[in-house]
Order: sequence, then structure tokens, then C-alpha cells
Amino acid sequence: MSIRHGLLALLAAGPRYGSRLRTEFEARTGGTWPLNIGQVYTTLDRLERDVLVAQEGADEAGRALYALTGQGRAELRDWYARPVERASPPRDELAIKLVMAVGADGVDVREVVEAQRRHVAEALHEHVRQRAEALARAPGHPQEVARLLVLEQLVLHTEAEIRWLEHCEVRLLRLSREPRSPVREQPDV
Repeated sequence: MSIRHGLLALLAAGPRYGSRLRTEFEARTGGTWPLNIGQVYTTLDRLERDVLVAQEGADEAGRALYALTGQGRAELRDWYARPVERASPPRDELAIKLVMAVGADGVDVREVVEAQRRHVAEALHEHVRQRAEALARAPGHPQEVARLLVLEQLVLHTEAEIRWLEHCEVRLLRLSREPRSPVREQPDV
């Protein structure tokens, strides 16, 4: 996730101080991706170093305000225009866990799959409940629509994970039923 570009997007509405950016980021994403305030200020420092934002005075409480520069606005426009790269998928802890469990001594991969499926089913139920609540409020404000988009993404990703787990279970069952071909020793050369 690009915290860098998320902060630039929020700054497009006008100068903000760090903790306000954090609050607005979390509100916009429905609290799904909480930010550590240290992440915000570290990112702001890098954005300032890269001349994408500049400090623009302080508010009445003395907090430093950050604003987009011309380069920052251009970077934000470019970010919106660029598709998100899918060439190198992010590491997925579940996929790593399953591939490590296959063939590991004392690990029943089907139990790992089933435990994950139960967990994901609970998460799906919660995401669907939250989405239903959001829809019942008839989202009209951009922040409400943004939260709904995040919830729908969570629902769809969770449904996809359940389908993938079902696929894994079928694959594992097939492999456990197939007779193993004998291993032939290779002659020493």
C-alpha cells in the first residue's frame, strides 16, 4: 500500500498537519489500514526531501502544516494515471505457510487449511455485516463511498481466499489418493 501517495492525495485538499493526515487516512479507508503516527511523519519527511511537499507555516496550535508542491501535484496525477503493478505479487503468509506445511513432518496440511477456512469464514461474515450497515446508511458522502469500496474489496478478497482454500483442499485430497511412483535411484556416475 502506498502511504506516500495516500498522503499526497489527502494533501490535494489543502495543507494538513501529520496527525490530521493520519486521522483522515484511517477515516477514508474505514479504519482497515491503521497508520502509526511515526509512519506518517517519516513519510512526510521523505516527501519533503523529494520536494513533493513543503512545510507551509503552522496552525493555531503550532503544528507544522504540509502542502503539496507543484512536483507533488504532478506525482499525484501520475499515480492516479498509472495502473497498479501486478508483476511481482506480494508475499502471502498463508501461501508460504501452506507450501512449507506440504511434506513437513508432523503437519497435516488439511488441518492447516481447515483452521484457516474457519478463520476466513468468520472474517467474511464480519465484512459482509459491516458492508450491509454501510449500505443501509445509503452512502452519499465521498468518505462513506470510499469506506464502502474498501469493505467490498475485503469481501471479494475474502471470498477469493475461501475459494483458493477449497481448491487447495481438493488438490491435497487428489494427491493423497494418487499412488506414489517409486523413486528410482540414480546410478553414481
